[in-house]
Amino acid sequence: MNSLILATLAFVGYWVAYNTYGKWISKKIFGLNDKNPVPAKEFEDGVDFVPTKKHILLGHHFTTIAGTGPIVGPAIGVIWGWVPAFIWVFFGSIFMGAVHDFTSLVISARHQGKTIGELTGNLINERTAKIFLVLIQFLLWIVLAVFAMIVALLFIMYPQSVFPVWMEIPIAMWLSYMVYNKGKNDTLYSIIAIILMYVTIAIGVVLPISGISLLGWIYILMIYVFIASTMPVHKLLQPRDYINSHELLIAMSLLVLGVIIGHPKIVAPAFQTVPDAPPLFPILFITIACGAISGFHSLAASGTTVKQMEKETDAHLIGYGGMILEGVLATIIIIAVTAGLGMNGGGVQAFTSHYASWATASGLGAKLAAVINGSANLMHSYGIPLDLAKTIMAVFIVSFAGTTMDSSTRIQRFALQELFSNKKGEVVVKPLKNRFVATAIVILAALALALSTGDGKGALTLWPVFGALNQLLAALALLIGTVYLAKKKKPIWITGIPMIFMFIITMYATVLNLKKFISSGNGLLIFVTISTLVIALWIMIEGFIVIFKSNKEIVPVEEEI
Repeated sequence: MNSLILATLAFVGYWVAYNTYGKWISKKIFGLNDKNPVPAKEFEDGVDFVPTKKHILLGHHFTTIAGTGPIVGPAIGVIWGWVPAFIWVFFGSIFMGAVHDFTSLVISARHQGKTIGELTGNLINERTAKIFLVLIQFLLWIVLAVFAMIVALLFIMYPQSVFPVWMEIPIAMWLSYMVYNKGKNDTLYSIIAIILMYVTIAIGVVLPISGISLLGWIYILMIYVFIASTMPVHKLLQPRDYINSHELLIAMSLLVLGVIIGHPKIVAPAFQTVPDAPPLFPILFITIACGAISGFHSLAASGTTVKQMEKETDAHLIGYGGMILEGVLATIIIIAVTAGLGMNGGGVQAFTSHYASWATASGLGAKLAAVINGSANLMHSYGIPLDLAKTIMAVFIVSFAGTTMDSSTRIQRFALQELFSNKKGEVVVKPLKNRFVATAIVILAALALALSTGDGKGALTLWPVFGALNQLLAALALLIGTVYLAKKKKPIWITGIPMIFMFIITMYATVLNLKKFISSGNGLLIFVTISTLVIALWIMIEGFIVIFKSNKEIVPVEEEI
């Protein structure tokens, strides 16, 4: 199949979905109304709660939820064939992921900007909320430690990306100063900022920075995220993400232009069975998370994004539209690895060399090499030098991974404070009221996990449980959305069907993992997996009880607090 035909069908489909299904949910089901108060204005503090224009917030939200997920996931998911990978990304993002993200954002906005974990206390009960918050802490603990390792590895693998990625920090702070302090036009100055970014990329090509070890980078990154996640959100995190969103648009445009001009044929098989690969069902739906549906998104939507949303109707663009945009990115990545790799005389062999076995394809280096080489080939089709094209993609990937670190640290701090709060939302452990102390605890815990094996890769000890745990979080977030709709006497199938599907998928995958851990005698992973199953079943049972009760009686939901 020609990649241009696939891209055209997909992009038209995403546009139609955003303007039909997405609008219907926004207007008819949730009834978005700008008269409803939003947390960003109710609790504006100039640090975490900062009302923000929707196009800027879209940039922040998208780069937070994306990270390397819609890049790495699809790049490995195509090992089962491009057809199942594309179908899951396309329909998953429209009917599951976008609904999941949008629902989490809106419900949080109507409950004082609480995270999805604490929302459980409002919609189910307090004991379930505390259990949920513990689960969230565990997931974010792994995320921060793993992403520190990933970014460090990327710096070592692509030394030409180091200079531009770090230079993005002063550029972002300058952009914030010009927009918020000087009142300059954000569009004009963001264009200047992105031009400066591409100048640094060109410098990075000729001045690669190397010589720092993996552990050295991890220490540097942890110090950085402490500073970044405690600064006012509009001083660094938000403008950096806004610049990253421009990087995204440019990178996507360059790749789409390559599809149009080069229009390569897809060389990957439509369906494929690799001997040592796990079964397509359910592992495909765990492997490709971001790009289709990811539980981490509910934490981003109800963690940092909701605290910056200027008005309720912005949720359609940011919540639903942000996920659709991620589906677009995942689709482009699928095309890059299934068609772009075959360009410049590579043919089918170029694809099969990366996907000959599960062991070779599932490594970080192999996945990123497939994406970067395929993307570079697309850009090279109209004259961009391969080395420059590879650097553009490397900086793009590293920047997204870095911003996930920033945001996840801030989100984990919020969740930690909520875990030790009373019913009134007051933090009962006094030191945790201080954002610097709470953030330090979060970072030290992640650093301890990273260093637990002595080489900075300690988080890989728990990584085998992360995929299923992340998708389990998505099922639980959809459960909260279903409870909310049930209490409001709205159609629950919108979130209910995706919730049941994700719950079945993750339970199946978790049981498969448990069998593997038992056979290998891994006591730690056995304990973690069983604990996760118990917590998940507890929350699901509590949630279903509330849903069934809501069908019999009207339970008021306080939307405007």
